[in-house]
Amino acid sequence: MLLDRLQALADRYDKLSELLCDPDVGSDPKRLREYSKEQSDLQGVYAAYTEYKQVFEQLEDAKVMQGEKLDDEMREMVKMEIDELSSRCAELEEHIHFLLLPKDPNDDKNVIVEIRGAAGGDEAALFASDLYRMYMKFADSQGWRVELMEANESDLGGFKEVIFMVTGKGAYSKLKFESGAHRVQRIPVTESGGRIHTSTSTVAVMPEVEEVEIEISDKDIRVDTYCSSGAGGQSVNTTKSAVRVLHVPTGIMAQCQDGKSQNENKAKALQVLRARISDVIRQEEEAKYAGERKSKVGTGDRSERIRTYNYPQSRVTDHRIGLTLHKLDSVMNGDMEEIINALTLTAQAELMEQENLA
Repeated sequence: MLLDRLQALADRYDKLSELLCDPDVGSDPKRLREYSKEQSDLQGVYAAYTEYKQVFEQLEDAKVMQGEKLDDEMREMVKMEIDELSSRCAELEEHIHFLLLPKDPNDDKNVIVEIRGAAGGDEAALFASDLYRMYMKFADSQGWRVELMEANESDLGGFKEVIFMVTGKGAYSKLKFESGAHRVQRIPVTESGGRIHTSTSTVAVMPEVEEVEIEISDKDIRVDTYCSSGAGGQSVNTTKSAVRVLHVPTGIMAQCQDGKSQNENKAKALQVLRARISDVIRQEEEAKYAGERKSKVGTGDRSERIRTYNYPQSRVTDHRIGLTLHKLDSVMNGDMEEIINALTLTAQAELMEQENLA
């Protein structure tokens, strides 16, 4: 059954190679893009299946040779080869099962990230700015682009709220498990007695939503314009370039003031609005199945406490998977790969378990 499915995928890959060489396809940007993406998605499975067939054939040949009349030295060599090939076959089978797991359709999308200071006042806002810097540095290490969409600064220079877009291949796949409440334990700059305080900031990671995915009718929104505000310079002006958009049916709102014009701010606000509406729909769908399926890595609810950053002990703990790292400085400087990989592997293991039970 599995081999039949793999062969069908390999046949489709070969067919796509033919189609991509077809001049008619080459002159049709839409089909060219669709076929190229489909083949790219199949590349990993195709390569693994090709190697699996080669190794399996070598293993069968070695087993045939083992049944022949051989001297002791040759028999031992054949036995070693069979052991190695059997081990490689098992590895490839497991890898192929992983590659065939259902893929999150949002994984390759850009993301909109919202960070808000929660419990802890000014200290929570300062921690929100630390998280923003952490994600900026991680994005830079991945070669992604970050665009600030909205920022509401606190008096001490932190963020009461900051919204930004991360553009780059696989952005959602790596950042999607960051949604939730992030807790910090440290001595605040405002604390004169040297006592450790606990504060929290919340993070919401939402895939970018195209207009065709969430259609927002003009009659369903109310657009207000106002003068932008901020600490000075370009953040403050006397024209009504800042835009606030309210989606009347849901009561969901988005605003933007950091663009250069009213039109730019409106476009960004609508981007955030679409993402928020889509996120609400997704969370409602997740809630329907919450009783049937519990995920260690969570559902993206920003009220769920997911991670603690302990400065006195230079410790970061992800509570969902019980991972503790004693390299807080590195993590806050964008070295998040170990945490993200561990979360991804846990999610993949859960998927494999569900597939086996199905």
